[in-house]
Amino acid sequence: MDEDERARLAEFVGSRTPALMRVAYLLTGDRNAAEDLFQSALARTIPKWGTIRHADPEGYLRVVMYREQISWWRRLRRWREIPLKPADEPVGGDPSGGSDVRLAMRAALRHLPPTQRAVVVLRYYEDLPEARVAELLGCSVGTVRSRTHRAVQRLRDLLPDVDRLEVRR
Repeated sequence: MDEDERARLAEFVGSRTPALMRVAYLLTGDRNAAEDLFQSALARTIPKWGTIRHADPEGYLRVVMYREQISWWRRLRRWREIPLKPADEPVGGDPSGGSDVRLAMRAALRHLPPTQRAVVVLRYYEDLPEARVAELLGCSVGTVRSRTHRAVQRLRDLLPDVDRLEVRR
């Protein structure tokens, strides 16, 4: 990789890391796992940087993250890491307001199965159409619809008072 490519890569990573970390967090539900997912996806993307830099590097990296997370879910069925103690670090403040809604939604997302969480993130956070979500997750559009329906119903059950919470923008 020449110096120009390194500079473009550094600029891309520096400017897009916050947004990509948010997506990774929504997919994993855990800050440390999100960092691992982002780093793993970036490690898979860097060797191909020369061929994707003119296309859509962010889209490419997001697809790598989605697929890597699916692989992790499959591996999780066989092996589970147990932390010795919970992290003591605070997650950070919410300068935009509406932190009560965000915290409630974050906690509710953790209660969804991984496949339903992925569908919710891709459909509502990433605003992807059902066909694209089905393509990314390797399932049918009908499966995406049923998982979305079940996930939204579960979120409504977990957050019955979400309409009463005030969101300030």
